[in-house]
Amino acid sequence: MKKRYQYPESPVKTVTEKIYDYENVDHFRWLEGDENGETTDEVARWTDAQNNFTREILDNLPGRAELEKRITPLLQIESFSIPVMAGNRIFYSKREGSENQPVNYYVDQKDGVERVLINPNQLDETGLTAISWIAPTRDGRLVAYGKYKSGDENSQLFIINPETGEHLPETISGKVGMVFWLPDSSGFIYSRLSDLKNPYSRQICFHRPGQNPESDAIIFEQYKDGPMATTWGPFATLSDDGKWFILGYHTGTRSNDLWIADFNRWLKTGKLELKEIATDISATFHGTINDDKLYIYTNHEAPNGKILVADPNNPALEQARVFIDHKNDSVIENYGFTADSLLIEYQRNASSQVIQFNKGGEKVKEIKLPDIGTAEISTDPEKHEYYLGFTSFNRPRMVFHCDDRNNDQQMWKQTQLDLSLDDIEVTQEWFFSEDQTKVSMFLVHKKNLEYNQQNPTLIYGYGGFAIGMTPAFSPLLCPWLEDGGVYALVNLRGGNEYGDSWHSDGMLDKKKNVFADLEAAAQCLIDKKITCSDKLAVMGRSNGGLLTGAALTRRPDLYKAVVCGVPLLDMLRYQKFLMARFWVPEYGTAENQEHLQWLIEYSPYQNIKEGVDYPATFIYSGENDTRVHPMHARKMAAALQNFSGSADTKPILLWIDRNSGHGQGKPLNIKVLEETDQWLFLRWQTGMSATK
Repeated sequence: MKKRYQYPESPVKTVTEKIYDYENVDHFRWLEGDENGETTDEVARWTDAQNNFTREILDNLPGRAELEKRITPLLQIESFSIPVMAGNRIFYSKREGSENQPVNYYVDQKDGVERVLINPNQLDETGLTAISWIAPTRDGRLVAYGKYKSGDENSQLFIINPETGEHLPETISGKVGMVFWLPDSSGFIYSRLSDLKNPYSRQICFHRPGQNPESDAIIFEQYKDGPMATTWGPFATLSDDGKWFILGYHTGTRSNDLWIADFNRWLKTGKLELKEIATDISATFHGTINDDKLYIYTNHEAPNGKILVADPNNPALEQARVFIDHKNDSVIENYGFTADSLLIEYQRNASSQVIQFNKGGEKVKEIKLPDIGTAEISTDPEKHEYYLGFTSFNRPRMVFHCDDRNNDQQMWKQTQLDLSLDDIEVTQEWFFSEDQTKVSMFLVHKKNLEYNQQNPTLIYGYGGFAIGMTPAFSPLLCPWLEDGGVYALVNLRGGNEYGDSWHSDGMLDKKKNVFADLEAAAQCLIDKKITCSDKLAVMGRSNGGLLTGAALTRRPDLYKAVVCGVPLLDMLRYQKFLMARFWVPEYGTAENQEHLQWLIEYSPYQNIKEGVDYPATFIYSGENDTRVHPMHARKMAAALQNFSGSADTKPILLWIDRNSGHGQGKPLNIKVLEETDQWLFLRWQTGMSATK
């Protein structure tokens, strides 16, 4: 029988290695590149062939042009960030229409006029330059910001005067971030890599505007050896009054040490005299100063989080008292001080609640939200006003200007749509996983949809690093829902939707719980007669790409189609590339014999079996990804194309974008191509027409 798909050749060049007692047979190691993981000419040619093959398939599918016409205006819908307050100014970003990148603006409250701060679209006609962050001085008179290109996330720091638009002469390189100014704007602390090629070379430095960055003092730097040399390393903040320097050091993906130091003393002497807040405890700690008190967030002995208060001069954890106690039914997600109150954003059943407390720790009221959804807050400890952001599946993004002295809540900005969301129904469903753990998911579809086992259904999940999946509006879901599709967002273990224990139950040797949760969600959708395996697709990216890779190798019979984005897939070698040793506390490493056993069990690349019928799969990655190496996507695609028993009839497609990375800073024109590809692939495989 003639093959439907004639894939580009992927030569098998078998490398066999012993990892303890396990024989790792790797047929496509050459797709990792050279010994440093750099793309070789051979890999580049192979990638070109794969990209051309994918374009030939997807560009010629019926309805592509019409689907792109539907998707493009949805991506052009205005988007905006929540404002940051500084002095009498607010700063925010906004992207409108055909702009490739968001533009940064500021508004001076004395006249209310919106002015452009930085427009990256004028810096680079290709649209590949992006602004990663901004950090205004306390008075808003200067702004430090980060800029990078082509998705590499290697931010360089610049300083701009908003009033004149002029830049200060210095540029600071090294994947710069975490900028905190002194209150008189005379200097700031920041974080950088001392060696851009070494992701484990993080430093905390101090800079005074106008001086040569090469002479910047190093306050603290990442450990050179030992078990914590390859974690995310140090992070730091300055108190708003500039007196206190709070230093943290990541010891894992769910733990860190924390200290405090008198920053004025460091400025005078150059000696960092650290006072311990908490060390050698497997928990998360963050500190902030307000009204000369040290407030400590932690999940130590409080899996849903609590806030302690202490004297910054005597900050040891055992001296602190409980300020906001742990709640059994709600997880602290974020908090911020205003002039008179403390606002805490909680997650309850994977959606937001915002509670206002007074400075004595007593509850004042619950802040009204428009619906069940996801909120965010932006506060300033010197102001009574604050900003409240909100979104949900059927609620486009909106931001309110609020005042904590009364119930005043005025709409500051909301997304404007030319489409109706009245016909969208959202429910939260609960089901039992393999070990009888109760798991939740949100179901989104048209009202009165008939559950007839034939509805094209997309499951999306993540399940790792304490990152929760909560309701949010995505205009790209609208065509899918409008045409009868169902969207299921699953709150898998490994996230933080139900606290630290929910995270820890989905990491290391318990990672298999995440995959079991996903399979139980899929089975729930089938049992409820919403869909069937022939209409069911699964999508995820990054750690969610690992999820979908495991989905297709563990239960290939369960899904019709898989979209696997910027994925981790070879879990026996992942730690050898880029910054991946950061994630060893989350996944483990094949360099540890005990860890090796559980990684072997689920690593998607190692679990591809010759002759098994795997579902149609679309894998995508970015050539400039500085987080997850594209070798994972390359090797997985080659293995599936060569060994899947259904590769001749169920397409295995790979797309490596040469002008993007992990996804951050992606311009509009690339997003249109990427989103059209993915949604067209899903419609093609689940039987949903790409035309209205």
